[in-house]
Amino acid sequence: MPRIAYDLTDRAAFVTGAASGIGRACALLLAAAGATVHCADRDEKGLTETRDLITAADGTSHTHVLDVTDSDRVRAAVAASGDLDILVAVAGVMHTSSVLDTSDEDLDRVLAVNFKGVLHACREAARGMIARGAPGSLVTMASGAVDAAAPGLLCYSAAKAAVVQLTRTLATELGPHGIRVNAVAPGWIRTPMTARHDAEQQHRTEAAMARLSPLGRVGEPEDVAHTVLHLVSDASAFMTGQILRPNGGVAMPW
Repeated sequence: MPRIAYDLTDRAAFVTGAASGIGRACALLLAAAGATVHCADRDEKGLTETRDLITAADGTSHTHVLDVTDSDRVRAAVAASGDLDILVAVAGVMHTSSVLDTSDEDLDRVLAVNFKGVLHACREAARGMIARGAPGSLVTMASGAVDAAAPGLLCYSAAKAAVVQLTRTLATELGPHGIRVNAVAPGWIRTPMTARHDAEQQHRTEAAMARLSPLGRVGEPEDVAHTVLHLVSDASAFMTGQILRPNGGVAMPW
């Protein structure tokens, strides 16, 4: 009998941004599929909650409190995780301001987390895979914001566009080592990061985004996590350098 494609038994995954939202959903689903999941985030309380959820579901996980902008901490955490098969780089921040009002500090912060943080994680995971001559799968988190210009999202969109190019470049460089690299570009997903308004404003925003989708709803973190599971599993063994868009069928997200 062939191995079930989504079975991740005996595989180890490292997930950044695992304390909440999409990162937590990815950690929970990969653990449910059989992987040992190393959960990384700067939010220690959120990480503990994620670990407890995995444990309650009879999964296996470890936590690493770190800031992905600190390359030394990322390097140490990845090294402490042992032999990794999977890396999912989710950690990110949102910033909203017009181009004319964007400060150097705003730009530096968003690029540091949303681009450099992804680079740090991918680089360290790939180095380990290459050193032991093992195949692997890296998944980065882009955004529907790369497909259309959105007022107020210069920093965020630019960083996510850089992630797309990083993904494609890594795919070409790491393919000869048997390492696949793909990105996920979600549409509007209901997460703590997108819930930045009061309840009434949040409801109006989600209703407006839902109307753009043929499915008539906004996404949930689990919608993205299932896309990630596909990309890290044997089901996508011949897929690399691709950008998958779980966005409810919205052609232009904005």
